[in-house]
Amino acid sequence: MDELRDLYQEVIFDHNRQPRNFHKLPAANRRADGFNPLCGDQLTVYMKVNDAGVIEEVSFEGRGCAISTASASIMTETLRGKTGQEAQRLFDGFHRLVTGDGGSNGSELGKLAVLGGVRDYPSRVKCATLAWHTVQAALRNESSRVTTE
Repeated sequence: MDELRDLYQEVIFDHNRQPRNFHKLPAANRRADGFNPLCGDQLTVYMKVNDAGVIEEVSFEGRGCAISTASASIMTETLRGKTGQEAQRLFDGFHRLVTGDGGSNGSELGKLAVLGGVRDYPSRVKCATLAWHTVQAALRNESSRVTTE
């Protein structure tokens, strides 16, 4: 179990120090802003979705804790090439994993599964899911700011 916790921490730290896809996406045709009022995490998600509904590119900008940044970074790597429906299924599985709601052992989530350790820290679940809620708003073309409250 200590090895898994070490891996969890290593991946979080790596993605926090060097977040992937951390930039504004000039060609974006979807965008949403997210905010976690409990800890102050803020981010903007940019997406380029083609006519078939496939996420061609996804990136983010903002500031937040290590968990929030790492989750957004891993999420952007995971969502590229997925449809909105596939993104929703990933969100559902990820949410079950980090909340401990059962039904997901993380095997279908790939790299996202390392964030399953967040379930041991309930106050950090909103940090881990902020980017995902923001992506959902971007996929629905919602202009209002997403919050975790």
